[in-house]
Amino acid sequence: MEDETGSFYNYLSEGCKLCQEGAKMVLFVTGLCPKSCFYCPLSDERRGKDVVFANERPVESDSDVLEEAELMDALGTGITGGEPLLKTERVLHYIRLLKSAFGSEHHIHLYTSLAPEREKLKKLADAGLDEIRFHPPQESWEALKQSPYAEAIRNAKDLGIETGIEIPALRGAEKAASFAEETGIFLNLNELEFSDNNSRALLGRGLSLESDSSNAAAGSREYAKAALCSGKKVHFCSSTYKDAVQLRKRLQRIAKNTAREFDEITEDGTLMYGVIEGGDQELVKKVLQEAEVPEELFEAKNGKIEIAWWVLEELKGVLKEELKNELKMKKEEEEVLKEEMKVCEARLSIIERYPFEGGMLVEIIPL
Repeated sequence: MEDETGSFYNYLSEGCKLCQEGAKMVLFVTGLCPKSCFYCPLSDERRGKDVVFANERPVESDSDVLEEAELMDALGTGITGGEPLLKTERVLHYIRLLKSAFGSEHHIHLYTSLAPEREKLKKLADAGLDEIRFHPPQESWEALKQSPYAEAIRNAKDLGIETGIEIPALRGAEKAASFAEETGIFLNLNELEFSDNNSRALLGRGLSLESDSSNAAAGSREYAKAALCSGKKVHFCSSTYKDAVQLRKRLQRIAKNTAREFDEITEDGTLMYGVIEGGDQELVKKVLQEAEVPEELFEAKNGKIEIAWWVLEELKGVLKEELKNELKMKKEEEEVLKEEMKVCEARLSIIERYPFEGGMLVEIIPL
Protein backbone atom coordinates (compact mmCIF):
# COMPACT_ATOMS: atom_id res chain seq x y z
CA MET A 1 0.00 0.00 0.00
CA GLU A 2 1.36 3.46 -0.96
CA ASP A 3 -0.05 6.85 0.03
CA GLU A 4 0.12 10.30 -1.53
CA THR A 5 3.29 11.19 0.41
CA GLY A 6 5.30 8.30 -1.04
CA SER A 7 5.19 6.11 2.08
CA PHE A 8 4.38 2.45 1.54
CA TYR A 9 4.04 -0.70 3.62
CA ASN A 10 2.75 -4.23 3.82
CA TYR A 11 2.74 -4.17 7.64
CA LEU A 12 2.41 -1.61 10.43
CA SER A 13 3.39 -2.21 14.04
CA GLU A 14 1.07 -0.85 16.71
CA GLY A 15 3.53 1.97 17.38
CA CYS A 16 3.42 3.03 13.73
CA LYS A 17 -0.38 2.97 13.66
CA LEU A 18 -0.50 5.43 16.55
CA CYS A 19 2.22 7.58 14.96
CA GLN A 20 0.06 7.83 11.85
CA GLU A 21 -2.69 9.30 14.03
CA GLY A 22 -0.26 11.82 15.54
CA ALA A 23 -1.10 10.19 18.87
CA LYS A 24 2.42 9.36 20.04
CA MET A 25 4.41 11.65 22.29
CA VAL A 26 8.14 11.68 21.50
CA LEU A 27 10.16 11.27 24.70
CA PHE A 28 13.83 12.07 24.08
CA VAL A 29 15.62 10.71 27.13
CA THR A 30 19.27 11.59 26.40
CA GLY A 31 21.45 12.96 23.63
CA LEU A 32 24.36 10.75 24.71
CA CYS A 33 25.25 7.91 22.33
CA PRO A 34 28.25 5.56 21.90
CA LYS A 35 27.72 5.32 18.14
CA SER A 36 28.74 7.81 15.46
CA CYS A 37 26.29 7.10 12.62
CA PHE A 38 27.14 9.32 9.67
CA TYR A 39 23.46 10.00 8.97
CA CYS A 40 22.53 11.10 12.51
CA PRO A 41 20.32 14.21 12.20
CA LEU A 42 20.42 15.33 15.86
CA SER A 43 20.68 19.07 16.46
CA ASP A 44 23.51 20.72 18.42
CA GLU A 45 20.96 21.43 21.15
CA ARG A 46 20.66 17.70 21.82
CA ARG A 47 23.63 15.85 20.33
CA GLY A 48 26.03 14.62 23.02
CA LYS A 49 24.06 16.31 25.79
CA ASP A 50 22.30 14.50 28.60
CA VAL A 51 18.99 16.32 28.23
CA VAL A 52 15.34 15.21 28.23
CA PHE A 53 12.53 16.52 26.02
CA ALA A 54 8.86 15.58 25.79
CA ASN A 55 8.08 16.55 22.20
CA GLU A 56 9.70 20.01 22.11
CA ARG A 57 9.30 20.71 25.84
CA PRO A 58 12.46 20.60 27.99
CA VAL A 59 11.79 18.24 30.90
CA GLU A 60 12.69 19.34 34.40
CA SER A 61 10.29 17.08 36.30
CA ASP A 62 7.85 14.20 35.82
CA SER A 63 4.99 16.70 35.65
CA ASP A 64 6.46 18.11 32.42
CA VAL A 65 6.21 14.67 30.80
CA LEU A 66 2.68 14.02 32.04
CA GLU A 67 1.44 17.49 31.11
CA GLU A 68 2.81 17.16 27.57
CA ALA A 69 1.14 13.76 27.16
CA GLU A 70 -2.16 15.18 28.42
CA LEU A 71 -1.81 18.22 26.20
CA MET A 72 -1.90 16.09 23.06
CA ASP A 73 -4.17 13.31 24.40
CA ALA A 74 -1.30 10.92 23.73
CA LEU A 75 -2.29 7.29 23.24
CA GLY A 76 1.32 6.23 23.42
CA THR A 77 4.95 7.31 23.67
CA GLY A 78 8.06 6.68 21.58
CA ILE A 79 11.25 6.68 23.64
CA THR A 80 14.28 7.84 21.70
CA GLY A 81 17.69 9.52 21.87
CA GLY A 82 20.75 9.55 21.50
CA GLU A 83 20.92 6.08 22.95
CA PRO A 84 18.13 5.62 25.54
CA LEU A 85 19.64 2.48 27.07
CA LEU A 86 22.69 4.41 28.26
CA LYS A 87 20.14 5.66 30.80
CA THR A 88 18.23 2.43 31.43
CA GLU A 89 16.98 3.37 34.90
CA ARG A 90 15.63 6.62 33.48
CA VAL A 91 13.86 4.71 30.71
CA LEU A 92 12.36 2.26 33.21
CA HIS A 93 11.18 5.15 35.36
CA TYR A 94 9.40 6.84 32.46
CA ILE A 95 7.77 3.60 31.28
CA ARG A 96 6.38 2.99 34.77
CA LEU A 97 5.35 6.64 35.14
CA LEU A 98 3.40 6.68 31.87
CA LYS A 99 1.78 3.29 32.43
CA SER A 100 0.77 4.31 35.94
CA ALA A 101 -0.70 7.62 34.80
CA PHE A 102 -2.44 6.51 31.60
CA GLY A 103 -2.96 2.78 32.01
CA SER A 104 -1.46 -0.32 30.47
CA GLU A 105 -3.07 0.54 27.13
CA HIS A 106 -0.73 3.55 26.76
CA HIS A 107 1.54 2.03 24.10
CA ILE A 108 5.29 2.54 24.54
CA HIS A 109 7.97 1.75 21.99
CA LEU A 110 11.73 2.19 22.33
CA TYR A 111 14.55 2.75 19.84
CA THR A 112 18.01 1.40 20.59
CA SER A 113 21.24 0.99 18.65
CA LEU A 114 22.50 -1.48 21.27
CA ALA A 115 21.93 -5.23 21.58
CA PRO A 116 21.06 -5.51 25.28
CA GLU A 117 21.35 -8.75 27.23
CA ARG A 118 18.25 -10.70 28.24
CA GLU A 119 18.34 -9.39 31.83
CA LYS A 120 18.00 -5.78 30.67
CA LEU A 121 15.29 -6.69 28.16
CA LYS A 122 13.37 -8.49 30.93
CA LYS A 123 13.46 -5.35 33.06
CA LEU A 124 12.03 -3.38 30.14
CA ALA A 125 9.32 -5.99 29.53
CA ASP A 126 8.42 -6.14 33.23
CA ALA A 127 8.13 -2.34 33.34
CA GLY A 128 5.63 -2.52 30.47
CA LEU A 129 7.56 -1.86 27.25
CA ASP A 130 5.30 -2.89 24.36
CA GLU A 131 7.61 -2.60 21.35
CA ILE A 132 11.33 -2.35 20.66
CA ARG A 133 13.06 -1.21 17.47
CA PHE A 134 16.70 -2.18 17.05
CA HIS A 135 18.97 0.09 15.06
CA PRO A 136 22.00 -1.90 13.87
CA PRO A 137 24.68 0.09 12.00
CA GLN A 138 24.82 -0.18 8.20
CA GLU A 139 28.05 -2.19 8.21
CA SER A 140 26.29 -5.04 10.08
CA TRP A 141 23.26 -5.46 7.80
CA GLU A 142 24.82 -8.18 5.66
CA ALA A 143 25.69 -10.36 8.66
CA LEU A 144 22.88 -9.76 11.17
CA LYS A 145 22.55 -13.51 11.84
CA GLN A 146 26.06 -13.55 13.28
CA SER A 147 25.71 -10.24 15.17
CA PRO A 148 24.72 -9.67 18.82
CA TYR A 149 21.42 -8.24 17.51
CA ALA A 150 20.21 -11.72 16.55
CA GLU A 151 20.24 -12.94 20.17
CA ALA A 152 18.78 -9.66 21.48
CA ILE A 153 15.93 -9.95 18.98
CA ARG A 154 15.22 -13.57 19.99
CA ASN A 155 15.15 -12.59 23.66
CA ALA A 156 12.89 -9.60 23.07
CA LYS A 157 10.41 -11.75 21.13
CA ASP A 158 10.55 -14.46 23.79
CA LEU A 159 9.74 -11.87 26.47
CA GLY A 160 6.61 -10.79 24.59
CA ILE A 161 7.86 -7.45 23.26
CA GLU A 162 6.82 -6.70 19.68
CA THR A 163 10.16 -6.55 17.92
CA GLY A 164 11.51 -4.90 14.82
CA ILE A 165 14.44 -3.22 13.13
CA GLU A 166 14.35 0.46 12.21
CA ILE A 167 17.02 1.88 9.90
CA PRO A 168 17.42 4.53 7.21
CA ALA A 169 16.72 3.37 3.66
CA LEU A 170 20.27 2.90 2.40
CA ARG A 171 22.24 0.43 0.31
CA GLY A 172 21.95 -3.01 1.90
CA ALA A 173 18.47 -2.45 3.37
CA GLU A 174 17.20 -5.51 1.47
CA LYS A 175 19.63 -7.63 3.55
CA ALA A 176 18.03 -6.35 6.74
CA ALA A 177 14.61 -7.07 5.21
CA SER A 178 15.58 -10.69 4.50
CA PHE A 179 16.86 -11.10 8.06
CA ALA A 180 13.63 -9.58 9.45
CA GLU A 181 11.61 -11.99 7.30
CA GLU A 182 13.58 -15.02 8.54
CA THR A 183 13.24 -14.01 12.19
CA GLY A 184 9.57 -12.99 11.97
CA ILE A 185 10.01 -9.35 12.94
CA PHE A 186 9.09 -6.10 11.20
CA LEU A 187 11.39 -3.70 9.37
CA ASN A 188 10.83 0.07 9.42
CA LEU A 189 12.73 2.10 6.85
CA ASN A 190 13.00 5.87 7.10
CA GLU A 191 13.76 7.97 4.06
CA LEU A 192 17.27 9.33 4.50
CA GLU A 193 17.22 13.11 5.01
CA PHE A 194 19.85 15.82 4.91
CA SER A 195 20.12 17.93 8.06
CA ASP A 196 22.45 20.69 9.25
CA ASN A 197 24.57 18.18 11.14
CA ASN A 198 24.78 15.30 8.66
CA SER A 199 24.89 17.04 5.26
CA ARG A 200 28.69 17.09 5.04
CA ALA A 201 28.92 13.37 5.83
CA LEU A 202 26.20 12.49 3.32
CA LEU A 203 27.79 14.57 0.58
CA GLY A 204 31.15 12.98 1.38
CA ARG A 205 29.61 9.58 0.62
CA GLY A 206 28.37 10.72 -2.75
CA LEU A 207 24.76 11.26 -1.68
CA SER A 208 22.76 14.20 -2.99
CA LEU A 209 19.40 15.86 -2.52
CA GLU A 210 16.45 14.34 -4.33
CA SER A 211 15.31 17.83 -5.39
CA ASP A 212 15.68 21.51 -4.53
CA SER A 213 12.40 21.41 -2.61
CA SER A 214 13.13 18.35 -0.46
CA ASN A 215 15.60 17.29 2.24
CA ALA A 216 15.34 13.67 1.11
CA ALA A 217 18.41 11.90 -0.22
CA ALA A 218 18.24 10.77 -3.84
CA GLY A 219 17.95 6.99 -4.17
CA SER A 220 16.70 6.32 -0.63
CA ARG A 221 13.19 5.44 -1.81
CA GLU A 222 14.58 2.94 -4.37
CA TYR A 223 16.53 1.11 -1.66
CA ALA A 224 13.29 0.86 0.34
CA LYS A 225 11.40 -0.56 -2.64
CA ALA A 226 14.04 -3.23 -3.07
CA ALA A 227 13.68 -4.12 0.63
CA LEU A 228 9.89 -4.35 0.32
CA CYS A 229 10.36 -7.22 -2.15
CA SER A 230 12.38 -9.13 0.45
CA GLY A 231 9.98 -9.05 3.40
CA LYS A 232 6.32 -9.31 4.38
CA LYS A 233 6.57 -6.86 7.28
CA VAL A 234 8.15 -3.76 5.79
CA HIS A 235 7.19 -0.11 6.25
CA PHE A 236 8.82 2.79 4.44
CA CYS A 237 8.19 6.22 5.99
CA SER A 238 8.91 9.10 3.61
CA SER A 239 10.30 12.44 4.75
CA THR A 240 7.18 14.09 3.31
CA TYR A 241 4.98 11.88 5.46
CA LYS A 242 6.82 12.81 8.66
CA ASP A 243 6.38 16.53 7.95
CA ALA A 244 3.05 16.60 6.14
CA VAL A 245 1.12 14.02 8.14
CA GLN A 246 2.72 12.85 11.40
CA LEU A 247 3.76 16.28 12.66
CA ARG A 248 0.59 17.95 11.43
CA LYS A 249 -1.68 15.46 13.17
CA ARG A 250 0.30 15.75 16.40
CA LEU A 251 0.04 19.54 16.24
CA GLN A 252 -3.69 19.29 15.55
CA ARG A 253 -4.16 17.20 18.69
CA ILE A 254 -2.22 19.72 20.76
CA ALA A 255 -4.00 22.72 19.18
CA LYS A 256 -7.39 21.24 19.99
CA ASN A 257 -6.45 21.26 23.69
CA THR A 258 -4.59 24.57 23.84
CA ALA A 259 -6.49 26.93 21.53
CA ARG A 260 -8.18 29.88 23.17
CA GLU A 261 -11.63 31.08 22.10
CA PHE A 262 -10.05 33.51 19.66
CA ASP A 263 -7.30 31.28 18.22
CA GLU A 264 -7.95 29.87 14.78
CA ILE A 265 -6.62 26.35 14.27
CA THR A 266 -5.23 25.96 10.76
CA GLU A 267 -5.21 22.75 8.72
CA ASP A 268 -1.55 22.33 9.69
CA GLY A 269 -2.38 22.42 13.41
CA THR A 270 -0.85 25.86 13.97
CA LEU A 271 -2.63 28.75 15.70
CA MET A 272 -3.45 32.13 14.17
CA TYR A 273 -4.32 35.25 16.18
CA GLY A 274 -3.78 38.99 16.17
CA VAL A 275 -1.31 40.95 18.31
CA ILE A 276 -1.24 44.60 19.35
CA GLU A 277 2.15 45.60 20.74
CA GLY A 278 3.30 48.98 22.03
CA GLY A 279 1.15 52.12 22.06
CA ASP A 280 -1.29 52.92 24.81
CA GLN A 281 -2.59 49.53 25.86
CA GLU A 282 -5.28 51.03 28.09
CA LEU A 283 -6.53 53.06 25.13
CA VAL A 284 -6.61 49.86 23.05
CA LYS A 285 -8.73 48.14 25.71
CA LYS A 286 -11.06 51.14 25.74
CA VAL A 287 -11.49 51.01 21.96
CA LEU A 288 -12.23 47.27 22.15
CA GLN A 289 -14.81 47.84 24.88
CA GLU A 290 -16.48 50.65 22.94
CA ALA A 291 -16.63 48.36 19.92
CA GLU A 292 -18.29 45.78 22.19
CA VAL A 293 -15.70 43.11 21.49
CA PRO A 294 -16.50 40.15 23.80
CA GLU A 295 -13.90 39.66 26.53
CA GLU A 296 -13.27 36.08 25.42
CA LEU A 297 -11.98 37.35 22.05
CA PHE A 298 -8.91 39.13 23.43
CA GLU A 299 -6.37 38.81 26.22
CA ALA A 300 -3.77 41.13 27.73
CA LYS A 301 -0.55 39.13 27.96
CA ASN A 302 3.10 40.04 28.57
CA GLY A 303 2.60 43.75 27.87
CA LYS A 304 0.64 43.22 24.66
CA ILE A 305 -2.88 42.33 23.62
CA GLU A 306 -3.59 39.10 21.78
CA ILE A 307 -6.88 39.07 19.93
CA ALA A 308 -8.94 37.24 17.32
CA TRP A 309 -7.26 38.06 14.01
CA TRP A 310 -10.59 38.74 12.29
CA VAL A 311 -11.52 41.28 14.97
CA LEU A 312 -8.15 42.99 14.57
CA GLU A 313 -8.65 43.10 10.79
CA GLU A 314 -12.05 44.74 11.25
CA LEU A 315 -10.92 47.29 13.85
CA LYS A 316 -7.39 48.04 12.63
CA GLY A 317 -8.45 51.35 11.03
CA VAL A 318 -10.13 52.60 14.22
CA LEU A 319 -7.29 51.41 16.42
CA LYS A 320 -4.62 53.00 14.27
CA GLU A 321 -6.48 56.31 14.18
CA GLU A 322 -7.06 56.41 17.94
CA LEU A 323 -3.45 55.47 18.72
CA LYS A 324 -2.15 57.96 16.16
CA ASN A 325 -4.18 60.76 17.77
CA GLU A 326 -2.94 59.77 21.21
CA LEU A 327 0.68 59.79 20.02
CA LYS A 328 0.18 63.13 18.33
CA MET A 329 -1.26 64.60 21.53
CA LYS A 330 1.73 63.34 23.51
CA LYS A 331 4.10 64.88 21.02
CA GLU A 332 2.35 68.22 21.31
CA GLU A 333 2.48 68.04 25.07
CA GLU A 334 6.18 67.10 24.85
CA GLU A 335 5.53 64.27 27.24
CA VAL A 336 7.59 61.84 25.18
CA LEU A 337 11.21 62.18 24.17
CA LYS A 338 12.11 61.34 20.55
CA GLU A 339 14.10 58.27 21.53
CA GLU A 340 11.06 56.97 23.43
CA MET A 341 8.67 57.59 20.55
CA LYS A 342 9.18 54.18 18.93
CA VAL A 343 8.17 52.46 22.15
CA CYS A 344 4.88 54.36 22.13
CA GLU A 345 4.05 53.45 18.54
CA ALA A 346 1.65 50.53 18.23
CA ARG A 347 2.41 47.54 16.02
CA LEU A 348 -0.49 45.48 14.73
CA SER A 349 0.11 42.03 13.23
CA ILE A 350 -1.32 38.59 12.65
CA ILE A 351 0.77 35.70 13.93
CA GLU A 352 0.86 32.01 13.09
CA ARG A 353 2.75 29.75 15.48
CA TYR A 354 3.03 26.20 16.78
CA PRO A 355 0.32 25.42 19.37
CA PHE A 356 2.34 25.36 22.58
CA GLU A 357 3.86 27.88 24.94
CA GLY A 358 6.79 29.54 23.19
CA GLY A 359 5.93 27.61 20.03
CA MET A 360 7.93 28.36 16.88
CA LEU A 361 6.68 31.28 14.83
CA VAL A 362 5.61 30.24 11.34
CA GLU A 363 4.63 33.66 9.97
CA ILE A 364 4.14 37.28 11.05
CA ILE A 365 1.87 39.45 8.87
CA PRO A 366 2.13 43.19 9.70
CA LEU A 367 -1.13 45.14 9.42
